[in-house]
Amino acid sequence: MTTHIASPTSFRWASVALVLALLQGCATGPNANPADPLEPLNRAVFQFNDGLDRAVIKPVATAYQNVTPAPVRTGVTNFFGNISDVWSVVNNVLQAKPQAAIESFFRVTTNTLWGLGGIFDVASDLKIPKHSENFGQTLGHWGVASGPYLVLPVFGPSNMRDALGTVVDSQGDLVTQGVDNISVRNSLVSLRLVNLRANLLDVGDFLEQASLDKYSFARDIYMQRHRSSRAVDAPPEERYDLPEAAPGAEQPPVPVPAGKP
Repeated sequence: MTTHIASPTSFRWASVALVLALLQGCATGPNANPADPLEPLNRAVFQFNDGLDRAVIKPVATAYQNVTPAPVRTGVTNFFGNISDVWSVVNNVLQAKPQAAIESFFRVTTNTLWGLGGIFDVASDLKIPKHSENFGQTLGHWGVASGPYLVLPVFGPSNMRDALGTVVDSQGDLVTQGVDNISVRNSLVSLRLVNLRANLLDVGDFLEQASLDKYSFARDIYMQRHRSSRAVDAPPEERYDLPEAAPGAEQPPVPVPAGKP
């Protein structure tokens, strides 16, 4: 008897579809926050993510951090960062950014060939800048409005445009699309999530201690980072193996840190 397990791609589709279905019955009142007109729905999803993070993801990430040496975790982060750079090449091409596309391509080839498949970030040592791009950003580059702030089940802070973009991103994910063996694929997806959450443990603790309203604080951080990331003259990233200053990273989304995994 064969057991079929839903793929990460199917789960992303389901996550976005669930939110869109809920939106059909969600009316915005006259006192709705212009920056967050779907706040009641978003808060409910945020609470779900927070509970899932506290119960499962944070404990697992904490255990992973405790038993895994820092150099190994850095290698894991570099490995998945190198994979994400492949999709960045595609999106930089779609955005008609030849220099960024070429530099991203050189990052991938350099780290793959000389960094043992991306485990070592040789490209950053050689000062080759990183240009992280996803399909939501590509849509934004060509004038598609971001739409209202949106919290996705499991994947966390987003907006309407990027929520739809993440479905396309899932098709360009070499982990979910390039690995046929289900056990290996699911193991890689789980490792990526747990490693990313482990990188954000300190940020999660800060989030817990810094605000009385964790939802509003996380939302404001996301919106600020989203605006700065779309600035026309935003400088390229120098490294990608360091955790972001706040959860809500645009790359494989993870649940919004609760008490921090």
